[in-house]
Amino acid sequence: MLGPIFIALTQTGIDKGARAGITVGVGVWSSDLLVILFSYLFISQVDALVQDEVFKYWMGLVGGFILITFGIVIFLKKTKSIKEGGSFTAKNYFGFWMKGFLVNTVNPFTFIFWLGVISTKVIGINMNDTQAFVFISAIMLTIIITDTIKVLGAKAIRGRLESDHIQRISRVAGAALVVFGIVLLYQTGNKSFM
Repeated sequence: MLGPIFIALTQTGIDKGARAGITVGVGVWSSDLLVILFSYLFISQVDALVQDEVFKYWMGLVGGFILITFGIVIFLKKTKSIKEGGSFTAKNYFGFWMKGFLVNTVNPFTFIFWLGVISTKVIGINMNDTQAFVFISAIMLTIIITDTIKVLGAKAIRGRLESDHIQRISRVAGAALVVFGIVLLYQTGNKSFM
């Protein structure tokens, strides 16, 4: 609930507005759907891959650097106060989507979570395809609802903030992403296969 995805959603919602924040959420959800599909179809291969120390090392390394990069960019970027409904181009929305997609995809815990759900619940209790679809859809719907609440909550406080408050929140969000990235790199270094 308070990881890098929370930071990405709320920071974008405060800084750029609800539509931009929801677009980040769509990127996160797209990533989740790909991980779910990949895990469900190739559970034995994916499980072996995720358990592999080399995979964990490189995912942790790449994920840590991406989180640090996002954090530094957010921290250093001068925020502009954009009113809700401000004009964004398709390129801007693609950037928002990519932000959510990358933050979720490079997070090793995304793979661990969905592999755990699929291996213990879906396959572990022998759900048929319909039961699996309903079960996973319910989880995804819960994620979508909670992410949307985070963005709308950010939008609700956005109207009460001055531009210098938004700048400070962006700096805190950027610093938090850098910290998450450093922690991920530290954990990766401690579990190094080398």
